[in-house]
Amino acid sequence: MLKQVADGVWVRQSEWVWSKAVVVRGDTGLVLVDPGIDGADLNQLADDVDALGVPVVAGFSTHPHWDHLLWHSRFGDVPRYATAAGAQVAGEARERAQKMAEESATGIPLELIGLLTPLPADGGPVPGEILEHQAHTIGHAAILLADRGVLLAGDMLSDVLIPLLDPRRPDQLNAYEAALDRLAEASRQVDVVVPGHGAVAEGAEVAGRLAADRAYIEALRRGEEPVDARLEQHDWLSAPHQMNQKQAGHTSG
Repeated sequence: MLKQVADGVWVRQSEWVWSKAVVVRGDTGLVLVDPGIDGADLNQLADDVDALGVPVVAGFSTHPHWDHLLWHSRFGDVPRYATAAGAQVAGEARERAQKMAEESATGIPLELIGLLTPLPADGGPVPGEILEHQAHTIGHAAILLADRGVLLAGDMLSDVLIPLLDPRRPDQLNAYEAALDRLAEASRQVDVVVPGHGAVAEGAEVAGRLAADRAYIEALRRGEEPVDARLEQHDWLSAPHQMNQKQAGHTSG
């Protein structure tokens, strides 16, 4: 079910890696941010949205990984936005995203994956401030809803996922630090952070998420093994952690 975390902001969690779909009320209707993950989730989200009694006017993808590119016909034939870079990458990688979605989930309308257009300069129907950065993947963006006290962080500031470096780009340690600086500045204006995966952070938890991601990145830069509860709790993170270490070894210093 949708859980309201602030005025006009609702969150729904999937069982798949604790993924978060976010519903935001804008001036003209609802904007769905990263809806997913499988067909049952999408249908249940559509039921929840119908119950709000407000039309969906747009979608927004925080970044072009397959699990953030999903859609369902029940949400309507409305524009689906991303940053210009995010929309371009999503279009180029659409077939790969469809294949990954087919392998990882069930009941997804594959033909609707990744049909994104660049967000207009004025934000169009998407409320808030778009904070684009270069961490995690090309075209990643957070949404700062300062008037609601909410930051939608995409695949950053998670309590279950470690920072995941983009393997295609050699400057991810610097990019991550710059992104965390920007998110830290934005976090001073909010009480709630919604990550793409994991639990919603409130109050003092927000600073804790920032500190955990900074400590992880700093350990990679020093060539040390991070002391990170996420690695201790989730064995499946060992492979991406080793990839991060390998990449950091070529870029640190």
